[in-house]
Amino acid sequence: MNMGETILVFLTYILVVIVSLCMIMGFLRLVVEPAYVLAFNKPLYLHWYPIPKKLKSSQRLMLEKEFSFYRKLSNKRKAYFEHRVKSFIEYYQFLGKDVHVSEEMKIIIAGTYVMLTFGMRYYLTPLFQKIIIYPSQYFSTITEQNHKGEYNPRLKAVVFSWEDFLLGHQTTNDNVNLGLHEFTHVLHFHAIKGKDASASIFYDEFNEIVKYYNDARMSSELTERGYFRDYAYENQFEFLSVLLEHFFESPETFKKEFPELYERVKAMINFNEE
Repeated sequence: MNMGETILVFLTYILVVIVSLCMIMGFLRLVVEPAYVLAFNKPLYLHWYPIPKKLKSSQRLMLEKEFSFYRKLSNKRKAYFEHRVKSFIEYYQFLGKDVHVSEEMKIIIAGTYVMLTFGMRYYLTPLFQKIIIYPSQYFSTITEQNHKGEYNPRLKAVVFSWEDFLLGHQTTNDNVNLGLHEFTHVLHFHAIKGKDASASIFYDEFNEIVKYYNDARMSSELTERGYFRDYAYENQFEFLSVLLEHFFESPETFKKEFPELYERVKAMINFNEE
């Protein structure tokens, strides 16, 4: 066998391996995973990155500084987190309006989204394509009001006032986090439209969670306790976003005050406390 034939055999072998792996992964997703989700209420697997993307050392230091969530992860899970942060930054377009979008801003925004979606396999959704950043509150010509942030499905954009985003990120004891709030709106829309396992789990758990909002007795109990801020009761969408803010900023209090609701939220995003 000459050199050319050897190379051809080797490439053929590699192609067969790749095709076989794809067929196995497809079988797992289409046949095995639905049964697994029914049994365990979580995806069959979360992280599979043949060639994981890596951040620069300076970017990893930013994550260490800015996210206690990241600091608590094992080295293996930190590598998964970093891969997702870099993928997020590469996938979405960042647009500054009268503000320069720095590397640190991208890392903090991406880290917030990855933290929220770390229990989901399909975390990059096409329901938004760009992140628009203003230096502070901005005037919306649609609502004719000043906004701190919003998710605009029609424009496929998530918009933030950086001043308010950063305030929510740095203040971790007030249960107000603009990034978590707006990104939860995105996930809600993805759950309605998506067909993947994580979207289905999110949607099913939301339908259980929203009973706390719709049921007069349970809603009355929530308001009487005074744990969730008043904005939670604007509508179902805001209720969900406020729950996620509380889930990440004061989990122990949340779990103590409303243990069943806490477990629903935990299951909805497949959150791993380890």
